[in-house]
Amino acid sequence: MSVLIKKDEYYDDFSKVIEMIETRRNSAYRKVNEELISLYWDVGHFVSEQIESNRLGSKVVDNLAAFIKNKYPTLKGFSRRGIYRMIQFYETYKDDEIVSPLVTQLSWTNNLLILSGTKTKEEREFYIKMAIKNNYSKAELDRQLSSAYYERYMLSNGKALPSTTKTIDEDDYPNTKILDLYSLEFLDLPNEYSEVDLRKALIKNLKKFF
Repeated sequence: MSVLIKKDEYYDDFSKVIEMIETRRNSAYRKVNEELISLYWDVGHFVSEQIESNRLGSKVVDNLAAFIKNKYPTLKGFSRRGIYRMIQFYETYKDDEIVSPLVTQLSWTNNLLILSGTKTKEEREFYIKMAIKNNYSKAELDRQLSSAYYERYMLSNGKALPSTTKTIDEDDYPNTKILDLYSLEFLDLPNEYSEVDLRKALIKNLKKFF
């Protein structure tokens, strides 16, 4: 016969286990994201050097996209457009000793938002640091960029400004701010994936971290 536990009798003690679970899950999400961003950086570096040397011909990007498509038919993100984004990503930050170590802390989606929505090195650094500090989701970062928060901040002489209002019912689960669509595709999960699929993919791709 099972023993009934009074409500909240062990809440404080058992909550520690929940904290352990959440901490390790979030750590796994971050590791997946770090690996993905590092991969895109390395691909951008490789292709940038090939273009500069012209060793593999003028159509190196098109040929690489076709080669990857043939090797991994279901893998997204490595289209011609995607590879050019990786090149832009690498070439934008390769000489920036302050920002380059930080980009792996953002999702690829947020990195792309900052690349396309900013004009200067200072502005990019501002949004990268702010997005990391506040753990911005795609929607939150997009609102800050669209509202020209950086320009308003500079005009206020560096005084803190109120953030734009969040939309109602926005998806704010912690993992969605890190493990975005690109990360899920990187893990090669089925379109309708379950928690079991996600766990298996994380273990498969992150064995060296456990």
